[in-house]
Amino acid sequence: MGIIGNLSAEQLQSFNSQGFLVIESFASPEEIESLRNRVDELLDEFDCSSSVIFSTKNHSHAKDNYFYDSAENISFFFEEKAFDDEGKLKQPKKLSINKVGHALHELDPTFRKVSYSEKVSSLLSSLGYKRPVIIQSMYIFKQPGIGGEVVPHQDNSFLYTEPTTCTGLWLALEDATIRNGCLWADPGSHKKGLVRRFVRGDDGVYFDRPSPSYDQKNFVPIEVKAGSLVVIHGDLIHQSFENQSSTSRHAYSLHVVDTDGCSWAEDNWIRRKQLPVPLYSS
Repeated sequence: MGIIGNLSAEQLQSFNSQGFLVIESFASPEEIESLRNRVDELLDEFDCSSSVIFSTKNHSHAKDNYFYDSAENISFFFEEKAFDDEGKLKQPKKLSINKVGHALHELDPTFRKVSYSEKVSSLLSSLGYKRPVIIQSMYIFKQPGIGGEVVPHQDNSFLYTEPTTCTGLWLALEDATIRNGCLWADPGSHKKGLVRRFVRGDDGVYFDRPSPSYDQKNFVPIEVKAGSLVVIHGDLIHQSFENQSSTSRHAYSLHVVDTDGCSWAEDNWIRRKQLPVPLYSS
């Protein structure tokens, strides 16, 4: 299949230098509306008795089979602050969900259409992918008032190949601002390599070494308009803070790895029965 890259030399230079790239108007208003409407339908159908809380601080969700099984399912994860002391939701479930993951791109036709679009393939071709697969997808809500912090991390920690090949594609479905919890990145940090890995052993999941201390002065906000795509190098250190505003910050996130000339680590948290269908093969 002949895929032609759609990034300019200037865009590639910026990505290689900074470790991230913002592409404005990547998704049309119609595509944004289709994803948001579809996730509303999924939430209407969702039985909230079968889900877990998601946290990047203590990773308690990662001790649960529901989390492991989500790699090949459409699963729902609540915000830490969604429940009262008695374990009851403090507000409607649509305002309590942290994210939906991790196989929307495979199992839902609406999300698959966007995920497997020609423009996504062209972008990945520009980045040098030979046989890319989307290894996980997430619809992230960043709820008003309770949208949780995502601590500094690198995507290659969680989705490791040898050699490393992960790239994050973060599509803003609403305007992302400092106030409602936009992404923050440490420009150029990807050049220092992978700091640690998140591995799955016989007794659960864990990081193979402690987290370094990060100087917050090195981070810059990535404020973007709805429809913008943020392309994130797998070794870039990035984060987001709590959403303490009255507006949500919806986003659709894909993580891609190559399957040509590299191998998927057997101790990753995702252990699929088989790899997803490649977007293309060149």
